[in-house]
Amino acid sequence: MGRGRLRIYLGAAPGVGKTYAMLSEGHRRVERGGDCVVGFVEHHGRARTEVMLHGLEQVPRQELAYRGASFTEMDVDAVLARRPAVALVDELAHTNVPGSRNAKRWQDVEELLRAGIDVVSTVNIQHLESLGDVVESITGVRQRETVPDEVVRRADQIELVDMSPQALRRRMAHGNIYRPDKVDAALSNYFRPGNLTALRELALLWVADRVDDYLQEYRGEHGIRSTWQARERIVVGLTGGPEGRTLIRRASRMAAKASGSEVLAVYIARSDGLTSASPKELAVQRTLVEDLGGTFHHVIGDNIPESLLEFARGVNATQVVLGSSRRKAWQYVLGPGVGATVARDSGPDLDVHIVTHEEVAKGRGLPGPRSTTRLGRPRIVAGWLVGVVLPALLCVLLTHITANPGLANEMLLFLALTVAAALVGGLWPALASAAFGSLLLNYYFAPPLHRFTVSDPRNIMAIAVFFGVAVSVASVVDLAARRTHQAARLRAESEILSFLAGSVLRGETALDALLERVRETFAMESVALLERAGDVEPWTRAGSVGPSPAARPEDADVDMPIGDHMALALSGRVLPAEDRRVLGAFAAQAAVVLDRQRLVGEAEEARRLAEGNRIRTALLAAVSHDLRTPLASIKASVSSLRSDDVEWSEEDRAELLEGIEDGADRLDHLVGNLLDMSRLQTGTVTPLIREIDLDEVVPMALGGVPEDSVLLDVPESLPMVAVDPGLLERSVANVVENAVKYSPRGQPVLVAASFLGDRVEVRVVDRGPGVPDAAKDRIFAPFQRYGDAPRGAGVGLGLAVARGFAEAMDGTLTAEDTPGGGLTMVLTLRAAGRDAPAGDGPPREAAGTGPGPGGVDRGGGPQGAARPPGGPPPDRDAAVGAASAAGTGQTAAPDPTGAGDHSERQKAGPQ
Repeated sequence: MGRGRLRIYLGAAPGVGKTYAMLSEGHRRVERGGDCVVGFVEHHGRARTEVMLHGLEQVPRQELAYRGASFTEMDVDAVLARRPAVALVDELAHTNVPGSRNAKRWQDVEELLRAGIDVVSTVNIQHLESLGDVVESITGVRQRETVPDEVVRRADQIELVDMSPQALRRRMAHGNIYRPDKVDAALSNYFRPGNLTALRELALLWVADRVDDYLQEYRGEHGIRSTWQARERIVVGLTGGPEGRTLIRRASRMAAKASGSEVLAVYIARSDGLTSASPKELAVQRTLVEDLGGTFHHVIGDNIPESLLEFARGVNATQVVLGSSRRKAWQYVLGPGVGATVARDSGPDLDVHIVTHEEVAKGRGLPGPRSTTRLGRPRIVAGWLVGVVLPALLCVLLTHITANPGLANEMLLFLALTVAAALVGGLWPALASAAFGSLLLNYYFAPPLHRFTVSDPRNIMAIAVFFGVAVSVASVVDLAARRTHQAARLRAESEILSFLAGSVLRGETALDALLERVRETFAMESVALLERAGDVEPWTRAGSVGPSPAARPEDADVDMPIGDHMALALSGRVLPAEDRRVLGAFAAQAAVVLDRQRLVGEAEEARRLAEGNRIRTALLAAVSHDLRTPLASIKASVSSLRSDDVEWSEEDRAELLEGIEDGADRLDHLVGNLLDMSRLQTGTVTPLIREIDLDEVVPMALGGVPEDSVLLDVPESLPMVAVDPGLLERSVANVVENAVKYSPRGQPVLVAASFLGDRVEVRVVDRGPGVPDAAKDRIFAPFQRYGDAPRGAGVGLGLAVARGFAEAMDGTLTAEDTPGGGLTMVLTLRAAGRDAPAGDGPPREAAGTGPGPGGVDRGGGPQGAARPPGGPPPDRDAAVGAASAAGTGQTAAPDPTGAGDHSERQKAGPQ
């Protein structure tokens, strides 16, 4: 009997419609006459999913008792006895109730497959075992319900069920996933657009990887060995010329046509002397390629085509984009050029695109380092070959032809070779060519032949004139080449100095960017800016780029002193003397940038001090008005009570005493906030961090607001938090009082707590007018009051103090829009711990549940199904915890999302 086939609908997130798609497939098979049954499907109270079960045969479930409660699981024996062709089994990662045939549902599915039954199942991407850590880092929720990746990978078919985050959130808002009263909390937590987008990307990448496995299997079965380049990676070769921008944009357009393509721009500099490119132009091109989503690379290599191909193959590139040559037509006699060489040597797996541009045939622009007075070994060798070997070959050719061109023409031919030697190899090969050519003319062409004597005086004069002209021409050609090289070098230096002067005028303060430019300009491995406090003090790095930067000037290959206690240290090679002038300019600019950075820091400190002065001025203004208001009220009430000419009734006396008490409370609140703000401004807030339960602190913070104005939802299953209890109480009190102040009457403020990863969130939700996005940060500034709040309503320090205290405890306080209108303050705190030993019950799906030891809350009862509002749905184990709580007399924490009724069904996750 053959093994059954497994088909899996992989969901990008809860609620995308995996179960619906699976049931639709079941109906299609039944309509085609197939034998298809429902082994286990849970509709979670969703009307559309429940309707899809109609018309499909359902195998009766197995009932199991666990801790006094009854649950149902898939009856594997019943399905095997029924022996359908296809079985629909939902929730592959589900953990079975203890006492079931297998611990996990994927093990039940394996039994059905071994029995030859085809299975169609579902699973969400967050339940794959290998992605547990990734999902937790994204959503803050640890998934306990997982399935081994290998089980899913072995599936014969995997179909991705996807939905855009916006569409999924709309479906959530319409009540198609959770009950309406749980929608806001879910949208604010697990179903945030960023979380859903990240989960969607994980699903797409995982499925793409599986598709690649299928492709490799196919290639192996059919013996295909050639490369199939499924992903485009485009390398752009830059010269530093203005055409580079055209090439980058062209490569970006090519990459946009293929999803997942990459653009890598590379500039290859020779290893001797200044680079040939304009640093300013290279900086512009670097910025351009990074703005277009690509990366910029700087490579050192003397053979540009070879280095470019090595880089392209090293990054597994599929295409290379080069510009048409800027060389003049006559320059092609010196070689085919970079583009032609790369195209010739690229091989069949690397496509080379030659892009035209406006600089074609306008000249090469700035020559490279080899165009300086140091011609380089290959060019010098070529000069000697032209000056010595070619005259010998010319001599052989002239001696074997029958026609005699005459001594004058023969001298002109030898003179041409001498000029060529000067152009290629410089002065010394040309001088050698002139001397060698004179000897050949004397021995082979001036009578008497084959002797180093000359019988005709006119021939002596001709040979002497030839030698003199050859030497003169060689000297002039060499001098012109040197002057051209020097002019090009000075042009490169002037561009560098101009760029540095421009950076000074623009006020650029990025030291690392400047050091990186030094490294690229001089083709170095690393650059460091060193400084020390005195002559005998050790050196320290003020900034560095590249691997293994020098720690002392004497450790570097090149050091440029900057004053008495600063130096620029370069590692990689020794620079010639003429390069040090430009290096000195870079060094001076580095010192200026460092000083500017420090001045910016000092200016920031001065700004902070000025802000402190502004705060103190505002404090005086607050004291002059806001503090006098409650004092005036207290004084008026006291004066009235002490008046002898008025007989106050008991009700009047009580009212006056109440006014005194209210004024004193307001005064105490204002003074407390002023003192707290003063402590924050002076940096004297020192939190005493200890582990404590939120439910011990948060209720105490609500004493200053009416009892019916706040709804409190702090589950007991939350982990402890590491905070200063006093600072936390003041922070929560200020936020709640602010929310109550702006909430409409009859709309209580919700204070809810949840657990996300290693952080605990306290959310204060009001239904007030809300705050525009542009003002969300401004409301946390001192002495800021929203809208038209009247004077006497407070000095505007409540939220500023709350955020200051939260940050002092390594927490955050931010403002978000409340779905449906209003403002939500999110106070994030650090959890005291999160790891816990396993309990005696089945593992729960970590949907934000607190890490009580062994799955038991701190009160001693089972942990139940508590989790943060909007977390992913609890699995069967959550219901087991709830049932266990009921069986032992404990109360399980409610499910804030309303994802399912635990008393009716154990798994309430959206499908």
